[in-house]
Amino acid sequence: MVRRMIHPMPRRDRTLTTFGKNVCRFRTQKGFSQDKLAEKANLDRTYVSGIERGVRNPSITVVIKLARALGVTTDQLCKGVGA
Repeated sequence: MVRRMIHPMPRRDRTLTTFGKNVCRFRTQKGFSQDKLAEKANLDRTYVSGIERGVRNPSITVVIKLARALGVTTDQLCKGVGA
């Protein structure tokens, strides 16, 4: 009999999930698909998806690219992050 260890899913970081929700909210407000946002920010769509799901930890450079592509400030994009 083979016993398998069950590992719980890692908890998502609240900072990353909050940031991801902000990106998603602004993206949908602009009427952008993930593909469109990725194109405007010069990022891969799967990376944008990972950010929105809170599984990617974007660099400050990526945060700035996203803010510019969405036409918002980095302050707006980071609202509630770390709170």
